[in-house]
Amino acid sequence: MFENKERTELAELGEFGLIKHLTDNFKVQHESSIKGIGDDAAVLNFENKEVLISTDLLLEGIHFDLAYVPLMHLGYKAVQVNLSDIYAMNGIATQITVSIGLSSKFPLEAVEEIYKGIHLACDKFNIDLIGGDTSSSKQGLVISVTSIGHAEKGTVCYRNGAQEGDLLCVSGDLGGAYVGLQILEREKQIFLENPNIQPDLEGKDYIIERQLKPEGRRDIVDLLAQMDIIPTSMIDVSDGLASEVLHICHQSDKGVTLYEEKFPIDPMTYQTARELGLDPTVCALNGGEDYELLFTIKQADYEKLKHDVDITIIGHITEKNAGCKMISKSNVVHELKAQGWNAFKL
Repeated sequence: MFENKERTELAELGEFGLIKHLTDNFKVQHESSIKGIGDDAAVLNFENKEVLISTDLLLEGIHFDLAYVPLMHLGYKAVQVNLSDIYAMNGIATQITVSIGLSSKFPLEAVEEIYKGIHLACDKFNIDLIGGDTSSSKQGLVISVTSIGHAEKGTVCYRNGAQEGDLLCVSGDLGGAYVGLQILEREKQIFLENPNIQPDLEGKDYIIERQLKPEGRRDIVDLLAQMDIIPTSMIDVSDGLASEVLHICHQSDKGVTLYEEKFPIDPMTYQTARELGLDPTVCALNGGEDYELLFTIKQADYEKLKHDVDITIIGHITEKNAGCKMISKSNVVHELKAQGWNAFKL
């Protein structure tokens, strides 16, 4: 990737020199960030707010493939998937720490690309980088991000608060990231068979970006606050719609009825899935990595958001004994099953 360009070995800087080089341009923006990078620990002060913390680990060969994932996009995505967990609690993310394990194949210039993406995500979502670590790695590239945020007391949303009769809502559209991944995998295989063939990604920009450069839905958290809606439960769609719906149902001890005809699927996602011989509904249910917000609201709040084009009501919560079901477009009842991402099924 960087073999034919100017290459600076990481050993030339050393660990502390590398950290300083990579983080010098990051500025602290939040009053809650009392002390960021430069000491043994960061110091934060959230006063009377509820503090939210989440962490994610991304491993080369498991969570990403450098054959088609640009390093800057990887840095951006590593931050986004972590911020999404804070937004899924109806909170606002304010700080992150980033730790990276690197093999000797990565020069400084490669690490700089990763941090360009991290910096871009921090700037866009008003995030302070307050710490982290670097280490050598014999297993390829490893990125660990911890996100920190806050919510006003009484506004945090858990997975276990759904009540019978609540409406099940989802932001954005579903399945795009998974279909985008299938396109990237297809083009990778074609390239491996014939390196002279250029990737054919024309017209697929939206779904490719859904996979390589997802966006955490901070805007939905802000929108719900403006509408004076506190969801009864919430989760982000990282492992597929079916998996996330079942998480809410199991933890809330409730059932659900979903309606296939209500699933928000972008036309490009739908068309491309068909071209690849895939069922668009299955892609939405089990694909994952959409990082949309799935949440339940009281029926009384329906009037507040019924006209919002970026939020779709896809079902309702039922009593536990009614089970977890999906009504197909042909009015056939299916048991809802999760077949999405399993972190230990390799």
